[in-house]
Amino acid sequence: MTLFDIAALDEARTVVRKHLPATPQYRWPLLAEATGKDVWVKHENHTPTAAFKIRGGLVLLDRMTASGRLRPIVTATRGNHGQSLALAGQIYGVDVQIVVPEGNDPDQNAAMRAFGAEVIVHGRDFQVAREYSQKLAAENGATMIPPFHLDLVRGVATYAAELFDAAGELDAVYVPIGMGSGICGLITVRDLLGLSTEIIGVVAAGAPAYALSFAAGHVVDTPDARTIADGVATRSPDPAALPTILAGAADVLQVDDDQIRSALRLMYRATHNVAEGAGAVGLAGLLADPDRHPGGRVAVVLSGGNLSGARLAEILA
Repeated sequence: MTLFDIAALDEARTVVRKHLPATPQYRWPLLAEATGKDVWVKHENHTPTAAFKIRGGLVLLDRMTASGRLRPIVTATRGNHGQSLALAGQIYGVDVQIVVPEGNDPDQNAAMRAFGAEVIVHGRDFQVAREYSQKLAAENGATMIPPFHLDLVRGVATYAAELFDAAGELDAVYVPIGMGSGICGLITVRDLLGLSTEIIGVVAAGAPAYALSFAAGHVVDTPDARTIADGVATRSPDPAALPTILAGAADVLQVDDDQIRSALRLMYRATHNVAEGAGAVGLAGLLADPDRHPGGRVAVVLSGGNLSGARLAEILA
């Protein structure tokens, strides 16, 4: 059973298109040379927030506005989800509070503030920040926005529709898994279109909760999530996301931080696009999976490009 139907997807595309154009998907010959496959990159780094999440924020707040339920919102993030809601809040005229963990990327914090959100620093990691955001929302009578929500999935699914519109049926798509909206949107659109494309989720080895959960068939938490890829630093999978992943993903791969750094460097050399850590995870998964669909047509989702200058310099060096 799919999470939504074609009509709901079309409605989301209409909402998203009011505020941003379709992002490109390009075939890159140097990536083909490196992998032995025809490689498309879906460039979600080409949005106003440099990440795919903005699509979900727009659709969620549009739905809340239409239903008369729009009120101040609270959420937790490592960055891209927060930027999405901060910009959507600015567009729809609603106050946004965002809780980030200690040591969060200062560039991400600055971007969220620039879009008008109040940024609150709390906790050692995303999970602690998330729990505090729930408490804050309850105390203030605000709407708590989780990182996984059906309207967020409908919004981000529009990138998958654009990809398949342009590239047609692919043998496989490699997609990072943070809290699950990106991969669930991709699986749902694949199924709605009746395609046989394999969807391969990719996580960081230092944050393997979704890979462990996929293998076990149920939610498996981990005590830590340590990786350079902030966007996939998850230690508690969302139980609402897992059933779609279990039913629709062909595999969930793990890649270590060295593989993520190598993929980021290759993405920069081959396409001159900057990928954040999570944005390079899909390519890292493709590189780590050479025997699947040799010579085939595949895509990777460059989910975001919010990488600090200091981190970029360190990795490229």
